[in-house]
Amino acid sequence: MNVFTIRDIENLCGIKAHTLRIWEQRYGLVRPKRKAGNHRMYDNEDLRYLLRIAYLYHYGYKISGIAELSEEEICRLTLDISTNSEATGIYVNQLLEASMDFNQEQFDRILHNIILHYGVEKSFTGVIFPFLQKIGLLWLTGHLIPAQEHFASTFIMKKLQVAINGLECAPLPGEKRVLLFTPKGELHEIPLLFMQYMLKKNKIPTVYFGCNIDLEELTYYCSYQPVSHLYFHLISKLIRCEPDKYISTLASRFPDKQIVASGLQAEVVRDSHPNLRILSGMEELMAFACGK
Repeated sequence: MNVFTIRDIENLCGIKAHTLRIWEQRYGLVRPKRKAGNHRMYDNEDLRYLLRIAYLYHYGYKISGIAELSEEEICRLTLDISTNSEATGIYVNQLLEASMDFNQEQFDRILHNIILHYGVEKSFTGVIFPFLQKIGLLWLTGHLIPAQEHFASTFIMKKLQVAINGLECAPLPGEKRVLLFTPKGELHEIPLLFMQYMLKKNKIPTVYFGCNIDLEELTYYCSYQPVSHLYFHLISKLIRCEPDKYISTLASRFPDKQIVASGLQAEVVRDSHPNLRILSGMEELMAFACGK
C-alpha cells in the first residue's frame, strides 16, 4: 500500500493543502490516518476518492454539494460527465487508477475509448501527456514503482505505433527530412513517437532512430544520408553529459543542420547557436510538427 502526504495529494489533485484541511474539518470528506508528529497520511483509496472529488470540484460542482453524495454517487457522476461532455480530467484519473492496480483490461479499454472519442492528437495533448506528468510525479516521490510506469508506457506506445502505421500519407516533395532520436541516457520514447506521428500526418519525411542513441551513430548516418533537421526530446537529465554541453556539441558537429529540441531539460538550456531551435511548450511543438 502506498502512503501519501498532504503535499502529495495537493500536487496530484490540484487542491491546496489548506483547502484539503478545511474540507476534512468542515465536511469530513476524508479521515486520513496520522503518524508520529500528527502528520496526515493518505492511502491508495484516499487518493482515488480525492481525485474524483477534485475532478468534480474543478468541473464546477460546489464542495458542499459533493459532500452530501455517497462514494458510489460521486463515482457515477464523474463517469456521467466523462461520457456526456468534452471533459478530459476524469480520463487522466482513470488511467492513473488502472496503472496503480496493474489493471490491463481497464487501462486498455480506457485508452481505446479516449482515442476513439478524441482522436490521436487531442488524446495525447489533452489526456495522455497530463497523465504521464502525474505518473512521473508519483514515481519521483516514491509512490509508484518503475514497473507501473512501464506498464502504462507500453500500452501507450503500442497505440501510437498502430496510429503511425495507419498513416499512409505520401511525403511532400522538398529537402526537409527530420531525424528523430533521444540522446544516450534518455529512455522516454512516447514524446518522440508522438512527434513522428504528427510529422508523418503532416507529410513531412522522417527517419526514426528511437531512444538512447550514441552521438557517433548520428554522425555516421548523417555522413551518408540527407537530413535537414535533428530532433530530440529531453525529460530526464542525461547520464553521460549535461544538456547544455550536449546541445553545444551537437550544434557544432552538425552546423549545416537545424538542431531542434523539446522537453523539460531542453527548455532550461541557456546556450544559443545559429542552428538551434528550442521548442517551449505544446504550442511550439505542434507548430514545428506542422512544418512551421
